[in-house]
Amino acid sequence: MGDRGYDPGRVAALLDGAGVSVVEGQEPWGGDDVVALLVGTETEVRAPDLHRLPALRVVATCSVGYDHLDVAEAERRGVWVCNVPDYCVDEVADHSLALVLALLRGIVVLDRDVRAGGWNWKAAGVLRRVRGTRLGVVGLGRTGRALAERAAALGFEVWGTDPAVPPEEVVALRVRPAALDELLAACDAVSLHVALTPQSEGLIGKRELGLLPPGAVLVDTARPQLVDLDALREALESGRLGGAALDVLPVEPPTAEQPAPAWPGLVVTPHVAWYSAEAEEAVYTRPALSVRAVLEGREPDDAVNRP
Repeated sequence: MGDRGYDPGRVAALLDGAGVSVVEGQEPWGGDDVVALLVGTETEVRAPDLHRLPALRVVATCSVGYDHLDVAEAERRGVWVCNVPDYCVDEVADHSLALVLALLRGIVVLDRDVRAGGWNWKAAGVLRRVRGTRLGVVGLGRTGRALAERAAALGFEVWGTDPAVPPEEVVALRVRPAALDELLAACDAVSLHVALTPQSEGLIGKRELGLLPPGAVLVDTARPQLVDLDALREALESGRLGGAALDVLPVEPPTAEQPAPAWPGLVVTPHVAWYSAEAEEAVYTRPALSVRAVLEGREPDDAVNRP
C-alpha cells in the first residue's frame, strides 16, 4: 500500500458488514478465501497472482495508474479492476504549474544561491515573463486539461497534443492543437501528462529534446519512463535545455546505488504532486468503497474493466 495515507482501521471500518476480514500482507497471496485485494502502485498483480486466487472478485489500486495490474487477465477471469482516476487531478495540475513557474523564474536556483551566501539576481540566467510564454501540454486527459485551464488564466499561450482528443475539442479548451513534434519545436515550456503504455515509453528522447527551443524547460509529473533520462542529462549539462523538473524517478526512494540526479538546472520533488490532505484520504477510501460495492453485488464507480 505504500505510505499514501493508508489507515488499516479506516479501511476496516469502510468494509464493516461486507462479510470480509481485512488482513494486511504482501504478495505472493494464495488461497480460496481471498476475495479482494487493495494494493498500491508498488505491488504488481499479474497472471500468476490471479491464478493463485480462484475466489478473487476485485482488485482495487490506490492510484490513478494501473499499469502494475494485468487488467486483461483479470477481465478474462471475471475480476473487477478499479482505480481512483481523479482523486488528485487538482493537486497534480497545481504542482505541475508550480514547477513550470519555478523553472521559468529560476526560483530554486536563486534560493540555493542565496543560501550559499550569494545575492546574485542573475544566478539563474535569463528569466522569462509568464504572459505570452508558450506552454505545451502533452496529454489532454483530466490533469492535462486542468493544467491548461490554470495556465491560460495566467496568460500562457497553451498548446496541446493528444491523439485521442479531436482538434475541435482541443480548441474548445482554449488550447492550440498540434502534433507532438510541432508542439515541442514551438513551446518554451512542456509538461507531460500521458499514461505509460508501450507507445508512450521513451516518448521524450534525444531527438525530441533536440526539437525544443534553446533554453526551454521540461516538467514530468507523470511517469519516469516517459523521458530518456540519459538524454535529459546531456541536454541539461550542455546548457541547451534551460531546466527540467521531475516528480517521478525510476527508483523511489533513491538509493546509494541509484541516487537522485543532481544535474544542473534540475529540480526534483519526491513524488508528491498527488498530495493534499483531501487526496490522501480519497486515495484509499474510494478504492475501499469500490471493493465494498463488488462484494455487495454492485458495479463499482471507478472500474477500469467490465468483467
